[in-house]
Amino acid sequence: MKAISYRRYGGPEVLEYGDVRDPKVGPDSVLVKVRAASVNPVDWKCMAGHLDGILDPVFPVIPGWDVAGVVVQPGASVPEYVVGDEVIGYVREDFLSRGTFAEYVAAPVRTLARKPRNLTFEEASGLPLAGLTAYQVMVKTLAVTEGDVVLVHAAAGGVGSIAVQLARHAGARVIGTASERNHDFLREIGAEPVTYGDGLAERVRALAPEGVDAAFDTVGGDTLKVSAELLAPGGRLASIADGAVIGLGGHYCFVRPDADDLQRLTQLVEQDVVTVHVSETFPLERAADAYRLNAEGRTRGKIVVTVDWTADDGPAKH
Repeated sequence: MKAISYRRYGGPEVLEYGDVRDPKVGPDSVLVKVRAASVNPVDWKCMAGHLDGILDPVFPVIPGWDVAGVVVQPGASVPEYVVGDEVIGYVREDFLSRGTFAEYVAAPVRTLARKPRNLTFEEASGLPLAGLTAYQVMVKTLAVTEGDVVLVHAAAGGVGSIAVQLARHAGARVIGTASERNHDFLREIGAEPVTYGDGLAERVRALAPEGVDAAFDTVGGDTLKVSAELLAPGGRLASIADGAVIGLGGHYCFVRPDADDLQRLTQLVEQDVVTVHVSETFPLERAADAYRLNAEGRTRGKIVVTVDWTADDGPAKH
């Protein structure tokens, strides 16, 4: 099959497009014909070797953890899915090797859920990692509830925009940081926008003089420190970017695959509670360009890589 892969750590220049070995379908896996896979910052961080301390690479590595596609072969012990089912997945294992930037991926069934019926494959591929991150932080860790004042950083991004929508659904008031060009987008999804950078604390205090009940840090460093300072008495703090949050009395969160959580997100999408914004798409062979754009850190919503099946709409040859 065709795939994007890399044989050593590095930047986008190490990515290769070409033939790789077809994936084997284990008893607890499902072979998915990939229609779309979204790019996340963790993808290029893995490629650069930043997660080498916790994830062993098995080169060549096919990157990518998000996928939307169609089941073409269930594993021997998988009754949940049949051929033709449309699925989404956060296909992360405890090593780097069998990713989603490929024509096919063998996805552990624990990483999958049914695709929301009201999303395109491109939109659906942007839901798993970003959606699970936002859901597990906002719902499970911060336990955002009605009446809370919540601060969400990088609120126009993939994770942040879904976090805003989940908090609003819970009945919270949301203040979101973003560049000025994304302020109208934040208003559309229900957040009160503030510009990040120098003077952030003062701008947030002008909107919430008594502090915020919960803060979701996606940036780390000084942004994390400011978030802690803005908390009201008893306020909750979580970060996905900086382990120093623990020393500030908060929680460090690393998203995990969870089929039940992902199915709950599908339901919220089908109820029009959560939407996924796709800013740009690239064909599979141009995945390196998608990586470069994502690494700039100015994306509104998601960047997606697509697989063109127009020349082959028949069943997989596996």
